[in-house]
Amino acid sequence: MAIPKAELHLHIEGTLEPELAFELAERNGIELPFDSVEELRRAYSFTDLQSFLDLYYALMSVLRTEQDFADLAAAYLERAAAQGVRHAEIFFDPQAHTSRGVAIGTVVTGLARALEDAERSLGISSRLILCFLRDRPAEEAMETLESARPHLHAITGVGLDSAEIGNPPEKFREVFAAARAAGLRRVAHAGEEGPADYVRQALDVLGAERIDHGVRCLEDPELVERLRREAVPLTVCPFSNVRLRVVERLEEHPLPKLIGAGLVVTVNSDDPAYFGGYVEDNLDGVRRALDLDPETVRELARNSFRAAFLDEERRAELIAEVDAYRFPAE
Repeated sequence: MAIPKAELHLHIEGTLEPELAFELAERNGIELPFDSVEELRRAYSFTDLQSFLDLYYALMSVLRTEQDFADLAAAYLERAAAQGVRHAEIFFDPQAHTSRGVAIGTVVTGLARALEDAERSLGISSRLILCFLRDRPAEEAMETLESARPHLHAITGVGLDSAEIGNPPEKFREVFAAARAAGLRRVAHAGEEGPADYVRQALDVLGAERIDHGVRCLEDPELVERLRREAVPLTVCPFSNVRLRVVERLEEHPLPKLIGAGLVVTVNSDDPAYFGGYVEDNLDGVRRALDLDPETVRELARNSFRAAFLDEERRAELIAEVDAYRFPAE
């Protein structure tokens, strides 16, 4: 059994496995530009973030109905439960769907239904985080937030994702201020492709409470010290970093440097259908590649609950599960 953990950096659209993509395409009468599951899997070869995003958005065409989104989330949550996930905070990209004529209510209602079912059947608590596409205009992000207002009872926070270069956090100052005024939590992708200064902007301009990725903070010692002092969590995604060429090999991943700097680091899967593994696969991968000892792995699991948007009673309960966990070799 895998160690109990939370997953805090997971794009639900990035859990679309080829088998489900073909199933939904057939259901909705959509013809994919691939002849088989095997051919589609071979297409999962990326040179950078943009080459990944091109395929990622193209495959979203199969997601049309409330049931499609419910099936997508249910499939992820079943896999997550099998990998020890006890709490999941799930990103979704409404603009990628509304731009295709899919109503935001269709997306949120389908996802929320699956999350509610999983809490009852699998014991996984969960949250939804609405992400704005940073390569789209800031005005469109504000329109998206306004369209989401009737559904905020099902949404915990907002985030910022997609192509980072040339799209600094400060571009989204106003929409994040509006989200904060609406009582939403704030997270943001920063310091993956973009420079360390994007991490600082996410904190100072957007009021981000967590930084998604953040690995390039190491280029700025003063920023690292601030992240340590303020205990700002980083949601690191090792397999993603390798597949998108942030680092060349898992053995070269900066995770040990982040841990050694005293930062609140968590391990997550990002877009697992595309990057070759879910959250336990990522955790086991870095454990082996970086020779992490059991206590370090345990601390990463504790961090995932410390960084989550949980009430204190639930957080304490889940950290106690981590403390009670015994590794196979113990």
